[in-house]
Amino acid sequence: MTSTKKQTQVRLAEDVLEAGKAAARARRLDFNKYVERLIIEDTTGARAAGMVAAQRLIDEHGDFLDDLEQQLDAPSEQRQPGSAA
Repeated sequence: MTSTKKQTQVRLAEDVLEAGKAAARARRLDFNKYVERLIIEDTTGARAAGMVAAQRLIDEHGDFLDDLEQQLDAPSEQRQPGSAA
């Protein structure tokens, strides 16, 4: 089964375009695939579901994550034995 793709044109501010291209590169995607994924995630609810899951993680484990971040940001001589390196 082959997928028929349609070509379209969008106009973006130069800084928005460059930010999008940088985000695509960071994810090792070409720009078209990156835009396609954003649209799919937004229109299928996948993005919203991911945000809900992320918020639940923060709500349930936020204190632990804050403590871990502080330990990792502390100079190595201030870290407690057995803490994250």
